[in-house]
Amino acid sequence: MSATPAAERGTTTVAERAVRRIAERAATEALAPGEVEVRRGSAVVRGRRAEVGVTVALPYPAVLDEAGERVRSHVADRTARLTGLAVPSARVRVRELRVRVREEAEATAAGPPAAYEAVAAESEQAAEQVVEPTGGSRARRPWSPRRFPVAVLAFGGAAVCGLFLYDVVSVHAAGRPPARWRGRLTEWLTTHGPDSGTWPGAALAAAVFLLGVWLLVLALTPGRRRALPMAGPAAGVRAVLDRRAVAALLRDAVAELPGLTRVRVGVGRRRARVRAGLAFGDLESARRTVAETAEEALAACGLARPPRLRVRVRAEPAWRAPVPPEADVPATAAGATPGSTPR
Repeated sequence: MSATPAAERGTTTVAERAVRRIAERAATEALAPGEVEVRRGSAVVRGRRAEVGVTVALPYPAVLDEAGERVRSHVADRTARLTGLAVPSARVRVRELRVRVREEAEATAAGPPAAYEAVAAESEQAAEQVVEPTGGSRARRPWSPRRFPVAVLAFGGAAVCGLFLYDVVSVHAAGRPPARWRGRLTEWLTTHGPDSGTWPGAALAAAVFLLGVWLLVLALTPGRRRALPMAGPAAGVRAVLDRRAVAALLRDAVAELPGLTRVRVGVGRRRARVRAGLAFGDLESARRTVAETAEEALAACGLARPPRLRVRVRAEPAWRAPVPPEADVPATAAGATPGSTPR
């Protein structure tokens, strides 16, 4: 009979798939039933620690920082309790805001104001909130994981190293002669180095240099250029808004103004451009109204560093200058004929 304690007779391994399913189910339990829909989840288990993340859709309207924090804390606590693993934090992404069926009916019956709110909610579908522990309150763009370039570089390096290792091991362990391609490559490198004056060596050295510069840029820059950081409502909460969502909100706000036939909006990291065409009305007054409306819509987005706004309003080909009010007054007095002097 074995004297090994029962607790040491084996190991218990929790699969990442099970952890992911538990995290997805926990996200649906964070708020009221049916309010949270999970689009996808992820889980990485390293020993007795697990990193989980979920992408969810929340009902509109919802306070993103409060709802995201509730989902994050519930997912982390619930997953840690059910799996027995240490879950220090959970990553929550809000990809969509859903309008309930009852609210859609009320918006249709209420008229243009409520309908505009519904359109604004649909425009915020590209909004993304990343809720995770942060060290400070300064709003910054989240860093991109950049899995694809790292995977390509690692796979290429591993393949080349494995090929060389196989040839070296076959020479020293099995006594085989070195591969012809390795001998030819060594001979070619000795005669075509960067200092040999030949163009292939210089081109190869330039390519390696550019690859190194590219890797340094990827390592030192956050990436995710489409994400604009929002002002953090509380410590430990970080939110970003997609530039396409900001452009959609600006476009919807400006398109409601009278006299405008077409509206084009482009939002960059530092500048936002609004271009509109005017069919009727005063050109200067329309330009001021478009600028004020766009500034209000941009301020309502809650961005930490709002981009600079540039507004351009052009007259359409069918546009005509408005007639001044005094021109409507007849030139002759009532009852007088042209050419006669009124008494």
